[in-house]
Amino acid sequence: MEISGEAKMLRIFISSTDKFRHRPLYEVIVFAAKRYGLAGATVLKGCMGYGASSMVYSQKLWEISEKMPVIIELIDEASRIEGFVETLLPYFEKVPKGGLITIENVSIVLHKSGSKKSFFDL
Repeated sequence: MEISGEAKMLRIFISSTDKFRHRPLYEVIVFAAKRYGLAGATVLKGCMGYGASSMVYSQKLWEISEKMPVIIELIDEASRIEGFVETLLPYFEKVPKGGLITIENVSIVLHKSGSKKSFFDL
């Protein structure tokens, strides 16, 4: 699927420890986006952050918790992103922790599919 021009970026801010039915929430969201047919998804793990709770989390050697901020970015056509948000919201109703979901306008400069060959096929 090739997309170009104006599109929307869905950005989801959660914690690395957030779960949905015993699975990491970021993983559940990425697989849901793939099933929905979105163009792509990226999960970014932050090194420090805080949210509505005002608790600051950072990666320190002496901390036991692996709770870190996670951002999931998804880009596609506006109608597809808006439709996926409707699919996504029920997940957050069942998650006891907070989160943040934003939608931004983006301009796609290049969207090129890569080769499906692996390193060993070269």
